Amino acid sequence: MTKRAVIIKSTVLLGLTVLIYVFGFFPPSVQKYYSTGFYPYISSALRFVSGIFPFAIGDIIYAILIGFVLYKIICFYKKRKALKKQDRIIIPLQVFNFFLLLYIIFKIVWGLNYSRPSVSEELGIGYEKYTVKELVQLGNYFVDKTNALKLKQPKVPTYKIIDLEKTSAEAYNLMEKKNPLFRYSHPCLKAVLSPWVISKVGIEGYYAPLSGEANMNTNLPDFVKPYVSCHEIAHQLGIAYEDEANLLGYLTASNSPDLNYQYSANYEMLRYILFEIRMKSPDDYKILYDKLLPQVITDFKSEKEFWRKYNGQMFGYMDAAFDRFLKLNNQKKGIDSYQDIVIWLWNIHKSQLAVNNMQLPVKDN
Repeated sequence: MTKRAVIIKSTVLLGLTVLIYVFGFFPPSVQKYYSTGFYPYISSALRFVSGIFPFAIGDIIYAILIGFVLYKIICFYKKRKALKKQDRIIIPLQVFNFFLLLYIIFKIVWGLNYSRPSVSEELGIGYEKYTVKELVQLGNYFVDKTNALKLKQPKVPTYKIIDLEKTSAEAYNLMEKKNPLFRYSHPCLKAVLSPWVISKVGIEGYYAPLSGEANMNTNLPDFVKPYVSCHEIAHQLGIAYEDEANLLGYLTASNSPDLNYQYSANYEMLRYILFEIRMKSPDDYKILYDKLLPQVITDFKSEKEFWRKYNGQMFGYMDAAFDRFLKLNNQKKGIDSYQDIVIWLWNIHKSQLAVNNMQLPVKDN
């Protein structure tokens, strides 16, 4: 390819990149024309194609891309002394074009969803901040709910990925009757190719934009898998931010008729709430923790031991790396952005909590 052709290609790709970037500054337009317009057809088509394969093709695509980049770097390094003056301009431009093209593809197949308005607005969920006292009330509510579900919970099955895909899709179909945001066609939930590697780096699951697959770490304890599957499916529906995927995952799993799904959702939300209470009021945290059933505490310990077994001290380093990744993707609060879910949980349940408080017996002075 001539120098002129490479420069023209760079100009075109850079122009498209700028247009896409600027488009992201108009969330209502992104919502109308992309997130609820163009994107559902792209994601559905990707899931249809990738669903043909019984394994995670996204992992293979990423491995090929990484291998290709490494191969080009090695070739460039070996030939660097023999390169002509023109080649020293063309090759960097070709590398630049390659990454511009990847950026454009990523944005078109999923990434523009980072610019859509918050799904909490679409669902009519407020963002009223809570006091510490109200946070403790929310904690009490979830402790009682989680304990009650644990007592009713049937034996947790050893989940196969096909079972999770089917049951999670059914849960989303039920929620679709309440809001079209939950519409989920061509279900495609995959097991990661290497659960050991994913466990070592502390990941429960992830979405593969280039293949449209929701990928799950199948090494996870079975009692957390229902919620994680619903969380990853939320990403398939164009929910980019982690806190918003937590919200859809919770609403979907907690409204499922399957008690294991209900428990998994409430258990996971209880973790976020207890973490927040522990930071803000350690004494209340201890009181709430002591209220938990021994069976629920056993689940907490089992999950903690699971992560300790696989990544130990590495978990802290991965937390820092993931925090950086979130900030690069416009989540400026980093991992703290997950805690938006606690604010939404408060706004979802505050009316019920108010009723519960009114029903408490009045003590005589």
